[in-house]
Amino acid sequence: MVLSSCKGTKAVSESGIKKLNAEKIIANHYNRAFNFETLNAKIKVRYDDGKKSFSPNATLRFEKDKTIWISVKMLGITLAKVLITPEKVSYYEKINNTYFDGDFKMLSDWLGTDDLDFDKVQQLLLGQALFNLRDDKYKALITNKSYQLRPKTELALFERLFLIHPDSFKIASQQLKQPIDNRILTINYQSYQKVGNQEFPKEIYIEALQGKDKTMIGIDYKQVDYNATVSFPFKIPSGYKEVTIQ
Repeated sequence: MVLSSCKGTKAVSESGIKKLNAEKIIANHYNRAFNFETLNAKIKVRYDDGKKSFSPNATLRFEKDKTIWISVKMLGITLAKVLITPEKVSYYEKINNTYFDGDFKMLSDWLGTDDLDFDKVQQLLLGQALFNLRDDKYKALITNKSYQLRPKTELALFERLFLIHPDSFKIASQQLKQPIDNRILTINYQSYQKVGNQEFPKEIYIEALQGKDKTMIGIDYKQVDYNATVSFPFKIPSGYKEVTIQ
């Protein structure tokens, strides 16, 4: 429903949200992207796949478009480190003395989706759309007090849905379906916080479904600093066993 007076020309939905076309929503989304060169954050991670669960603290660092580094700790002891670059994913963990050094397939399988790369991981952690919204044409609706974007022409293997906050133009939720593989990846940004004068995620909830299997990951940003000097210490210890992907 559109409410208007006989003189007015501004279209407003019954929820009070200004009606915008998809191109304007997308432009605002990218204009409001978090602007930084480096980032250092303290986070709490919650993981549950129905077989095991844990909730360690971690340090997350970025060099924009170049490096994502994660150091996972419990009781003050480093348990694992992850290093992600545009070329590869590397990690080692000290409980079973294993490591991985290869492409994005393992990370994609872990989240239950294909086509994962460095840019998508970076966008996920920053509250931006996984896919470049400027590459396609979208239909815009207002639903659940958010702007909803759906592609006018869907990809062959994917179905995409984006909900965007009408005030901040940050992602409220994004969903990626792969019907052929019976996979659904849903990422909900449950709250945002001010970092400097910019909007940055505070709580992210990720749910990956594949058939009857479900993996849930929560990320809570406890402290976020940006544009300070950061380092990415990472060296796979000798004697660790390599994890391979079939």
